[in-house]
Amino acid sequence: MPEEVLFKSESDQTREDIASYLRSVANKLEQGGAVTLKSGSESVTMEPPARPTFEVKAEREGPTDGPGELSIEFELEWDENGSEGNGGSSQLEIE
Repeated sequence: MPEEVLFKSESDQTREDIASYLRSVANKLEQGGAVTLKSGSESVTMEPPARPTFEVKAEREGPTDGPGELSIEFELEWDENGSEGNGGSSQLEIE
């Protein structure tokens, strides 16, 4: 299935600023509201269902014998037709 990027923002931020963005998203999710992402003149509003699929990934990209790039990715997924996620059932823990 082809991917269409509806919005993208990438910039260096302090850990505190990133935590603030994540808290804002968490508050919107908790309230059951839409999440609007804005950067300059671009914006997109999305309404996650009550039970989207939540994917968390830790990755290392680069050569196997040298330094690479590390990332932690958080993703919410759901079908546009309104059906809710059907992801795995194992319990995520963050320590």
